[in-house]
Amino acid sequence: MDFKGKVIAFDADDTLWQNEINYRKAEREFARAMLPFCKNEEDAVAYLMKVEGRNIPLLGYGSKTFIIALAESAMELSDYKADCHLIKKVMDIGKKTVSPEMELYPHVEQVLQHLGRDHALVLATKGDLRDQQTKIEKSNLARYFSHIEIMSEKHEENYRELLRKLGIAPSQFVMVGNSFKSDIIPVLNIGASAVYIPSEIIWEHEKTEEFEAPNLIKLKSIKELI
Repeated sequence: MDFKGKVIAFDADDTLWQNEINYRKAEREFARAMLPFCKNEEDAVAYLMKVEGRNIPLLGYGSKTFIIALAESAMELSDYKADCHLIKKVMDIGKKTVSPEMELYPHVEQVLQHLGRDHALVLATKGDLRDQQTKIEKSNLARYFSHIEIMSEKHEENYRELLRKLGIAPSQFVMVGNSFKSDIIPVLNIGASAVYIPSEIIWEHEKTEEFEAPNLIKLKSIKELI
């Protein structure tokens, strides 16, 4: 893939910094709290994923949606016998995912500094506006990007709208991300290029079938972009 003259966009969560691990920890803590009402922790997590999935189309992504799913799951799994103390406990578990300490992946700043010398860099992330703004600010990476786009979703039309804002054609755009479903497939479908860097933890709602394509590169780590 020829990167010459192209705008390079980066996903944020689990591409530039760790994020999903905070939710996995919260899910396990929730599951342990629900053991009086479930056969095992796996059943509790599976039910939470179902509730979260049904809420995403209405509430979107982010910690707020996760906290609501925790509370609803606790009520439903307990057949509405959970008391106020348990509901408060699971909501507090969810609040731990709000603006946690930022941990950048190794070499992120080195890569952005290097690529920023010859390319326009863009940050293209999705999720709750406040959540993402807070994480971007705490990451101290905003200075590397000429444009920051926070999307409610990452569908083909969202990427087309981003390209219209940037004033570029799909052939001039490369997306770098960890989610094949959100960062890769819609970008390839509009005729742009993509770099797939899988993260160790993939959110259940982001799992999808992967494939190869002429304008797609798969890397093991972000450092390989250099």
